[in-house]
Amino acid sequence: MREEILENVLEEFTKIAKIPRPSGHEKAVSDYLYHKLSSMGFQTRQDEKLNIIADKPACFGYENAPLTILQAHMDMVCVAKEGVSYDPLQDSINLKFGPEYLQAVGTSLGADDGLGVAEILYIMESCKKHGPLRAVFTVDEEQGMSGAIYLAEKYLSEASFLINCDSENYDELTVGSAGSVNLDFSRELTWKLPEYPQAWKVAVRGLRGGHSGECIGNGHGNAIRLLAMVLLAFQKADISFDLAAFHGGKARNAIPAAAEAIVVTNASVDNIQRVLLEQQEHFKQIYGEMEPEMELLLQETALPQQVFLADDTDKLLHLLIVLHTGVYGMSQVIPGLVETSANLGVVDTDNKTIKIQFFPRSAIDQKIDEFRSMAVILGNMSGFEVNIGTQSPGWKERKDSRLARLMRDIFEEQNNIPMKVETIHAGLECGWYFFKNPKLDMVSIGVTTMDIHSPNEKLLLKTIVPQVKLIIGTLHRIAAMQ
Repeated sequence: MREEILENVLEEFTKIAKIPRPSGHEKAVSDYLYHKLSSMGFQTRQDEKLNIIADKPACFGYENAPLTILQAHMDMVCVAKEGVSYDPLQDSINLKFGPEYLQAVGTSLGADDGLGVAEILYIMESCKKHGPLRAVFTVDEEQGMSGAIYLAEKYLSEASFLINCDSENYDELTVGSAGSVNLDFSRELTWKLPEYPQAWKVAVRGLRGGHSGECIGNGHGNAIRLLAMVLLAFQKADISFDLAAFHGGKARNAIPAAAEAIVVTNASVDNIQRVLLEQQEHFKQIYGEMEPEMELLLQETALPQQVFLADDTDKLLHLLIVLHTGVYGMSQVIPGLVETSANLGVVDTDNKTIKIQFFPRSAIDQKIDEFRSMAVILGNMSGFEVNIGTQSPGWKERKDSRLARLMRDIFEEQNNIPMKVETIHAGLECGWYFFKNPKLDMVSIGVTTMDIHSPNEKLLLKTIVPQVKLIIGTLHRIAAMQ
């Protein structure tokens, strides 16, 4: 039975991994899921956002059991190691199976949340004892949760229970999560001809990166912020330069592991290297052993045709320094839990505009309101326009959760170890489901994955079978609730 579960789930995940599915580009995977679920004989709908909703009738004798939703998201964070050729809109994920772990070759794996999708597909097809069952697969969880935001309330209002399959440790039962909001800064660039003769690429490389919720309290460096500090150190050392480009980060909800800038200057390479060595030592004192592979690199490059005006450079660097990135406050209720944080996720420049993606999270919605107000003020001060996205609500812990008690007991019976119950500092779609149906009894679970949202992402294979058995066991118990 164990081998049958593992083989079938991995076979389905392999199929999903072949379909490019970055956030905002889920048409192909949504169509795949629609046709697959329809071919199984389930009543399947694809809404205008490309969410998939599929209903499986109750098994004979369990028609009066409460409706249970199994839910996962179909998009993924697509990042690659430096130097790896990877087009997330065209390329499949190249899987690498090991004795303990499943990884991808040179890119993120997408087990968040492709493995959750694969598990649900297997359970929808194979589970033989259950009440009314609904699978919901959403789009765009990683960028804006637009799938969850626009999911019709009717698909939630009929249900009693919802099991979200988007957490990261198989022995943890999540019963609450943080809210968040997308804050985007942009400024039109004014260009001039370069006045200095030499161009250099200055880069920060080798940081750990990681998920901006789960890893934000681990002390990881933010490559964008570090690069801005390096460029400010040039100014303090009287190294005159013009900026021609600034790029860093892959996703707003991933701590950036690398960033680079193109500077044009007349300074000697010795002076530039001296400042870089000083900054390297400065960062070493801050991060200690947390970032052992961090490097500050200097590489000669072709002279660009145009550079920023000095005012654009100053406004960009000042904003990157004052935007808070990292932990902002700890929970006053749950020891060791980050309550509020923010991530400086992406900075990019093109021929017209500087763009910055900033992503605060908090278990307290009012703290997110403070970040929204702060963003407007900082935008006005620095000459950046600010776009405020839809605020995702937090998911408040339900003390009387029948589903949480049931699943905790089943997990302990099946595995002979206790299951931890916790609230997390990460965004889950459950916040929107709670907002739309506060009576819905929900939990979030998941297989054990590490370094998600990074090219080092890996899945602990031995956690797949216990996870599937937990869900099936829970559906069996719910079926008896008539």
